[in-house]
Amino acid sequence: MITQLDLSKKMLNMEASTGLEEEKIPLLENNIDEDENEHLVRRVWIESKKLWQVAGPAIFNRVGNTSMFVMTQVFAGHLGDMELAATSIAMNVILGLDLGIMLGMSSALETLCGQAFGAKQYNMLGIYMQRSWIVLFITGILLLPIFIFATPILKFLGQPQEISELAGVISMWLIPTHIAYAFYFPFHFFLQSQLKNNIISWVTLVSLLVHSFLCWLVVVKLKLGVIALVASGNVAWFVLVFGFFGYVVLGGCPYTWTGFSMRAFSDLWGFAKLSAASGVMLCLEVWYDKVLVMMTGNLHNAKTVVEALTVCLTINNWEMMFPLAFLAATGVRVANELGAGNGEAAKFASQVSVVTSIIISVFFWLLIMIFRSQLGYMFTSSELVIEEVNKLSPLLGFTVLLNSVQPVLSGVAIGAGWQKYVAYVDLGCYYLIGIPLGFLLAFVYQLGVQGLWAGLICGGPALQTLILAWVTIRCDWNKEAETAKLHLSKWGGPNHVPN
Repeated sequence: MITQLDLSKKMLNMEASTGLEEEKIPLLENNIDEDENEHLVRRVWIESKKLWQVAGPAIFNRVGNTSMFVMTQVFAGHLGDMELAATSIAMNVILGLDLGIMLGMSSALETLCGQAFGAKQYNMLGIYMQRSWIVLFITGILLLPIFIFATPILKFLGQPQEISELAGVISMWLIPTHIAYAFYFPFHFFLQSQLKNNIISWVTLVSLLVHSFLCWLVVVKLKLGVIALVASGNVAWFVLVFGFFGYVVLGGCPYTWTGFSMRAFSDLWGFAKLSAASGVMLCLEVWYDKVLVMMTGNLHNAKTVVEALTVCLTINNWEMMFPLAFLAATGVRVANELGAGNGEAAKFASQVSVVTSIIISVFFWLLIMIFRSQLGYMFTSSELVIEEVNKLSPLLGFTVLLNSVQPVLSGVAIGAGWQKYVAYVDLGCYYLIGIPLGFLLAFVYQLGVQGLWAGLICGGPALQTLILAWVTIRCDWNKEAETAKLHLSKWGGPNHVPN
């Protein structure tokens, strides 16, 4: 028989055990939270390594390619002011226009090759690259008149006659580089999409060393003049092309390069439309800075203002190497994950990339704000220009902060294949809102270059960033993964997975 004392003991034991369980519950919840936090930190670390695997070599490659252009202009400056001016105009205006178009159109490979690699349709990467060769080579032929008639084009744009004539001759000697672009950029994106970034860096290094030696040999040792200097620059670009070609064809990409194929000629029109959309998207963004400089030339005291703006834009271009590298990395990661059908992984990759790019840009923003009064001394000794640079530094800092997000979101768009829609956004934000707003603030309200730059920033990159951020946040990533699968089935073929 159970006594009252036994019953009381049992009740006390039950209350004690219940109390212990209640005490354990918060501890269990804390352990779960800690595990989730550790899991998130580990995921971020793994994704960051994947992003930097592309971004690190991309930074080196961009700096190397830019250095080849800068080096040519530096050596041209040792030949004389006329040679420097003509070379700078030929390379920045004529070749720069061509570069924007060819780079933009070839970026379609970032979408297609990246998604095909993620879907393990390895054999399609080589076919996509060959299609890009065909489309870009035809585009290159259509763009030849820009080089042939460079002199009258530059005169029409208001350049002095002597400079225009010499720049026209130099432009003719830049045609081999123009042709090299049609093969270099497809090779670059073909290799980048399958994470073969080390070979890109090594070939870029060799090309840069060859270019440096030839510039020294032609100008300092042989004293052959500016035409020979420009002609020697063509060699470096073909070192890049043949270096990539040798690596790919001689067995560096056994699964993604299966030889030349007639399938490259199929569906060229659909491929060309995606390439054109990519070209328009990037060109509208790249040419925006040129519009800013041209409009600044019409302001009061234009010489000083243009020099100060050039200093700020040069600093901005240096800093842009990091966000542009993350543009490339984000495009590759998003395309790979969407091609593999991992919509949530693509979303996570874009989030990590945005946060990383913001951290880097905040660091550069702090440097600009701290040393704003000293920035101009790196480029000039003119106190007027240095003072103007100091005035423009807040706008430069704001532009740097925008650079942290806008290129990465463009990389998301490239990886997902949204180029056509982003081209419409760019056209509206940059050219239908940004330029009129900048003109209004600068010339109607007499706010000068600060008003011009502020208007172009607010109407262009800032508005575009807000729109792309809204689209990215609302994106159904699982649906995008299904869309990528449909695109690959349309332009690709049956999966070819290596054993």
